[in-house]
Amino acid sequence: MLSSTYSASCVGIDAYLIEIEVDVANGLPQVAIVGLPDQAVRESKERVRSALKNSGFSLSPKKVTVNLAPADLKKEGPAFDLAIALGILASSGFVKPDELEKFLFLGELALDGSLREIKGALPTANLARRKNLSLILPEPNAQEASLIEGVSMFTARTLKEVILFLNGESNLKKIVHADLDHQSDMSPKEDCDFSEVKGQFHAKRAAEIAASGGHNLLLIGPPGGGKTMIARRIPTILPNLSQAEYFDIAKIYSVSGLISNGNLGAIKRPFRSPHHTISAIGLVGGGSFPRPGEITLAHRGVLFLDEFPEFRRDAIEALRAPIEEGWILISRAKMNFVFPAQFLTVCAMNPCPCGYLTSPKRACRCTMSQIQKYHQKISGPILDRLDLHVEMPAIEYKDLASPIPQESSSQIRERVLKARKIQAGRFQNDLEKTNALMTAKEIRKYCAANSAGKLLLERAMKELDLSARGYHKILKISRTIADLAESESIREEHIAEAIQYRTLDRNWFG
Repeated sequence: MLSSTYSASCVGIDAYLIEIEVDVANGLPQVAIVGLPDQAVRESKERVRSALKNSGFSLSPKKVTVNLAPADLKKEGPAFDLAIALGILASSGFVKPDELEKFLFLGELALDGSLREIKGALPTANLARRKNLSLILPEPNAQEASLIEGVSMFTARTLKEVILFLNGESNLKKIVHADLDHQSDMSPKEDCDFSEVKGQFHAKRAAEIAASGGHNLLLIGPPGGGKTMIARRIPTILPNLSQAEYFDIAKIYSVSGLISNGNLGAIKRPFRSPHHTISAIGLVGGGSFPRPGEITLAHRGVLFLDEFPEFRRDAIEALRAPIEEGWILISRAKMNFVFPAQFLTVCAMNPCPCGYLTSPKRACRCTMSQIQKYHQKISGPILDRLDLHVEMPAIEYKDLASPIPQESSSQIRERVLKARKIQAGRFQNDLEKTNALMTAKEIRKYCAANSAGKLLLERAMKELDLSARGYHKILKISRTIADLAESESIREEHIAEAIQYRTLDRNWFG
């Protein structure tokens, strides 16, 4: 007897509908799964067999063929277990076949028949809404799926509960849509604060500009100078997540398995800090079953690359397009995957391999060739994409021991929010767009400097030999500085401050 039901497969960060056809016929007892399954899917026949037996269903030995359609789409993971088990039961007369066509089933089966948590519940719930199907999934995924409204969803703890529900013998718990208050839910609740950073006023000012306009930041200084401290506190001065940003992050976290036990509190503005030994695929995403990399996990948040020159050269160069475009295209033979990657890049590095090239008190132990090799690990095109370059000196004792209170994150954040509000008005209330994302047309419209500023910028272009991208970066940074000053026009002092953040083009890597 032939039966059909529905499940879903997450490919990239989107869910695709999978029709599961099960045919139970006379023949040599075996279970064959076809339709490009991976090893986890092929092993589901063992999990399903034990789950059915331990749930009280005794099936006669027959030939079972399971087809996962469409056949040309690769399937991975254990989430098809529940749908396969129900298909076998429907073909064997234990479940009403007509009921299966109304639902989309998702869940991994334990050997005792209980349902385990799966990845991708959020995009699957969205898929069920689009396909006008009801959804049944494991209980631990209830909170995650509740973010989607307009779809009938149920949770179950065991396979037997689902069978009794489909046969009309009992009810399943219905998932109620969670109407979250994002503004209060997503306010910064970090255990670190800018008030803990002593001195380094120039670097903190650059961090404020970066957060206000979405500009990428490079911090250069000796070991222990506070580079990592500042980077880790940047999320505390960023605005609350908008609803669109919240769902973007939730979708990525869902397919990556980062929402454990339905913990929606894990969904916040990301701060990702991959180790410098990470591969290019681990950083930008990919693999045989393409998965989001660190840049996508940092979407709408901060990507912190500590010890920047120590990253592999191919990994660094792979950041060119994502930093510029805000997304990454992963191409495979049969499909292309577009992963979002709009993040604030913060990089930290020493001035030389030993770290003390610029120290007035400690002698540098590096040779000139070592220093040049160290700097050459960062190519000109990558450096050109980092808007703000900040030199950080070693912290003096008087700054560390000073009893004078430093500005807190909340104080800096107030100024950032004012600047962001100005930008929202400029870009027709697009809360997600910042000055760093301005097009060439918008730069001409919103970044006109006064006559003195134009002369200063012309001189900087000639002396620093800036590229066209560098020129536009200075104008965008100037616009952000003017916004922080609540100035409608870009004045000479705004241009001057912006230029000082580009001098490393010549001094360090020229």
